[in-house]
Amino acid sequence: MRLRFSTFTLLAVSAFPLVTAQVTPQRLDQQAQAYFDNGRFNGSVLVAKDGKPMLSKGYGMANFEWNLPVAPDTRFRLGSITKQFTAMSILMLEQDGKLNTADSICKFVDPCPASWQPITLHHLLTHTSGVPNFTSFPDYRKTMTLASPPAATIARFRDRPLDFAPGEKMSYSNSGYVLLGAVIEKVSGQSYEAFVRARIFEPLAMRDTGYDHPTDVLPRRAAGYEHSGSTLKNADFLDMTIPHAAGSLYSTTLDLMKWDQALSAQKFLTPENYQRYFTPEKNNYAYGWNVVTRDGIRTIMHGGGINGFATMIMRAPDQGLLVVTLSNVLPSQAGRLAQDLLNLAAGKDVPVPQKLTEIQLPLDTLRQYVGDYQLAPNFILSVRLDGTQLITQATGQPEIPIFARSETAFFPKVMDAEITFEKDASGKVTGLTLNQNGRKMPAPRR
Repeated sequence: MRLRFSTFTLLAVSAFPLVTAQVTPQRLDQQAQAYFDNGRFNGSVLVAKDGKPMLSKGYGMANFEWNLPVAPDTRFRLGSITKQFTAMSILMLEQDGKLNTADSICKFVDPCPASWQPITLHHLLTHTSGVPNFTSFPDYRKTMTLASPPAATIARFRDRPLDFAPGEKMSYSNSGYVLLGAVIEKVSGQSYEAFVRARIFEPLAMRDTGYDHPTDVLPRRAAGYEHSGSTLKNADFLDMTIPHAAGSLYSTTLDLMKWDQALSAQKFLTPENYQRYFTPEKNNYAYGWNVVTRDGIRTIMHGGGINGFATMIMRAPDQGLLVVTLSNVLPSQAGRLAQDLLNLAAGKDVPVPQKLTEIQLPLDTLRQYVGDYQLAPNFILSVRLDGTQLITQATGQPEIPIFARSETAFFPKVMDAEITFEKDASGKVTGLTLNQNGRKMPAPRR
């Protein structure tokens, strides 16, 4: 699944001192430890070169209630990293002669709307089908505790109009991968779970990978958590029949290294199909993977976000590098940390995040910042006071506490961003500026 929990993701680079990168386990550990120390990552990290770990370590707790630490063999929900296994399954079935990615989805779904007739499996794999994303529906969070196997989930979006004509553009859709899961089950005669276990996990001895059923007694499973304001709480329950082939799997960093090695060896596909697997369509999206060049490094990657978990896998085949970050506390900078570690492993200079020091301000000073600030026509950042703590909440997103570094400048501890409140000549607060990803976004007070 792919759920956005916050608009705050990155802190201004000027807050970080540059350190000359050295490709050593100690330097990699320093970077990951800094993210953990700053409250921006809790989970398991793996950096590997040519199939051999350079760093394999846990940071923080797999279960806070029992004080159980994260370890390299801790099992995490993967969220949308699941999609690459689903895409691989479709191509394996094509090699078996049981389907073709040029087939219409209507060949496998009944009843099938007329508007779906032009939609091919290729469209679904590349998010170019136009099928609306059901996890974006207004009632999604109200229904996510209820069992919904693929047929029931498909019924939720079957009669909705397409967002665009198939192939016209790219828009990320979990609905498309639920449809692909239904195709795998119909064509193979097995459940999605049984198919990926028999065809991928067992041949690769990925013994710590599978379909996450909450009712199973699963050793070394991480619990998922989310911050609510300044309070850590258990993540909201999600019935795992819902994500299915779009986001239902769990794994470990060590098992995902086995997966990476199998991909490097082209174990499951012919060279031609392997190339198709990693050939991007629109918006750099291939079959369950994003293929991009960042900082001069060709990277094959995918992230995941599901209740309580944020994940990232990054492969740099030309350098023989793999980075996996699996987190069980939201918000999380699993993706940013993975990028830092990949750059470090490739010999680049990367700044070490520094912990910003907070100061205490008088209550009367904090009170003047309470209000609503308009970042965009339909996007409001609300600021409220909870005791002596300022709490922010963007439209449709969780609450995030912010801390003062000066009388007007504040920062969230759980992610990289800075908010500066603006005042007029009389001292009245007139707006704020959100500094994020190198962008300064002004928001007048409403």
